[in-house]
Amino acid sequence: MEQTLVLIKPDAFGAGHAGAILKLYEDAGFKIVAAKVMRMTEAIAAKHYVEHIGRPYYAALVEFMTSAPLMAIVLRGDDVIKKVRELNGATNPADAAEGTVRKLYAADKTHNAVHASDSPESSAREIPIFFSACEMFD
Repeated sequence: MEQTLVLIKPDAFGAGHAGAILKLYEDAGFKIVAAKVMRMTEAIAAKHYVEHIGRPYYAALVEFMTSAPLMAIVLRGDDVIKKVRELNGATNPADAAEGTVRKLYAADKTHNAVHASDSPESSAREIPIFFSACEMFD
């Protein structure tokens, strides 16, 4: 079974959409094996977004992600990385398919409601940034 990190970003969490987003994932058959509400620090942001450091949008991204609480989640299931990214929809909600998380809950390309790991390698790198082994459950 594969697993993936999902972040319900400050925009969607602050707007009260976490429950509805979690329901979409559970209705799709994914199991929540870890979840917590937290505030991302600049240090966590630097680890999580390491590949974006130095890019023109990095400072704004960190400012947004550290601005308010978010919800970090680990989902487990068959082909969960690909399927969650499909369920989340296109990064720009204007391009997202109907019924996807971003079409339903994202405001724009920057405030796009959720993050999900894009590969098994990203998942393996990202999950330990947010969760220790003792915070993961079957």
